[in-house]
Amino acid sequence: MHQTTQLLPMGIQSFEKLRDRNCIYVDKTAYVYRLVHDAAPFFLSRPRRFGKSLLLSTLKAYWEGRKDLFKGLAIEELEADDPDAWKTYPVFYFDLNGADYTQESALENTLEAHLERWEAQYHCAGNQNTLEARFENLLINAHEQTGLRCVVLVDEYDKPLLDLIHKPEMQEHNKALFKGFFSNLKSCDAHIRFVFITGVTKFHKVSIFSDLNHLIDISLNKDFAAICGITEEEMCTYFPAHIEKLADEQNLSLEECLDRLKQQYDGYHFYPHAEGVYNPFSLINAFYAREFGAYWFETGTPSFLIKQLCDNHFDVRRFSNKSIYASESVLQDYTGDTLSPTSLLYQSGYLTITDYNRRLQRYTLCFPNEEVKYGFLNSMMPCYVPEATEANGLDIFTLEEYVEEGKLDAIRDVLISLFARITYTTNEAPFEHYFQTVIYLVFTLLGKYALCEMHTFTGRIDCKVETSKFIYLFEFKRDETADQALKQIEDKSYALPFAADDRKLYKIGVSFDSESRMLSDWKVVEG
Repeated sequence: MHQTTQLLPMGIQSFEKLRDRNCIYVDKTAYVYRLVHDAAPFFLSRPRRFGKSLLLSTLKAYWEGRKDLFKGLAIEELEADDPDAWKTYPVFYFDLNGADYTQESALENTLEAHLERWEAQYHCAGNQNTLEARFENLLINAHEQTGLRCVVLVDEYDKPLLDLIHKPEMQEHNKALFKGFFSNLKSCDAHIRFVFITGVTKFHKVSIFSDLNHLIDISLNKDFAAICGITEEEMCTYFPAHIEKLADEQNLSLEECLDRLKQQYDGYHFYPHAEGVYNPFSLINAFYAREFGAYWFETGTPSFLIKQLCDNHFDVRRFSNKSIYASESVLQDYTGDTLSPTSLLYQSGYLTITDYNRRLQRYTLCFPNEEVKYGFLNSMMPCYVPEATEANGLDIFTLEEYVEEGKLDAIRDVLISLFARITYTTNEAPFEHYFQTVIYLVFTLLGKYALCEMHTFTGRIDCKVETSKFIYLFEFKRDETADQALKQIEDKSYALPFAADDRKLYKIGVSFDSESRMLSDWKVVEG
């Protein structure tokens, strides 16, 4: 059992600080043991705020021989009989997180700052002409001075590239800088003991990957699927007191609280059918605030992804239909030549693996959990309906209120107003796309507050909404009549499963006109 007096590791990405301050540490050191006893250089891709920096910090502490920090952890016992363990290696840890790389020479300045500090440490004059020559000199001198080969750790290598996703010239400049600087990882191999590189995505045409052709990418490796993130077993082992506090605060039973945590923050899979992991950032913040908030999503809105999905008329219904497919190369690589929405959505953490067809070598992707699902779709609404704000009563909270109270005319008026305010960006954008997308977004977001199911396949009701008092069966038609929509509800006997239900049932036929781009017909039949 772990001490309940241990602190939550709020915002702490330093392994040393976490251990010194008696914070809860989910023991991942068995993975560290396996990595450090392998000769290969490694690459790991995981979404932002998923524990990559803490993992790199843990590796740094290990290679620096900080045995005191690992007391009581798995690796202490694993290394017990190794006389060569806990030596102090020269460690070069590149933290590329902090800078704003949209500024001129930001990457050069960041690398320069790292090199200056290490040159002072190893009394190594930095009088070479280039950054890459200075790094090479450091690797050679550190090896000669210590008698031990160097360890190179690179945290968030791709931030200097992702920051410039809409500035291709500056991005190419940084790629060229990387090519020269990190070519040392190959040319100085005799002076290097261990390499570990992390990032959100893998830029295939960056020298780190093209030069290190023996770099082992463990991003989709079954054995390392839970190296970052928190499994359910780990959550229950390390945070039992915090789960109880959250349950008490929310007036939930322990079982109900665990179910809610799973729906909200679990569901990430980094290998097909592997054990899912919880988002560690969201989970720890939920325990700290004792609220089921949208913590991870609120740390950064993916505006460039949202815009791209809108501009490319991406069928957002595929998010829920589990019909987003990808090959392994799409999941692992980003070439930089084109922006692949599927690749970036997966690598950024907005989609995760839900299935794998081994024969077709095809992955199926979907939202991992409710935090991501509702946060992402809510961010898409302003792209289609910029005026859907609380100020004018076109928000989901207002619609939910009308649905709960059975205000049919008010529900109709909200839908009419929403479609009247849709922004159509180009004449090429088909009305059908906007019609289907806004309906999907509105009723899927409504599903956060009411029992709401959207169906998009022929033969099933378009939308069913249930509250404590009402059942609504919606059928939407485009360029047909509301009567035709109601007829389909009757012909298909959509109301039959609710024949013995005491709640009031409404069958609602809704028609949209492509030419006027408006809700043109609305009819309601009770019972």
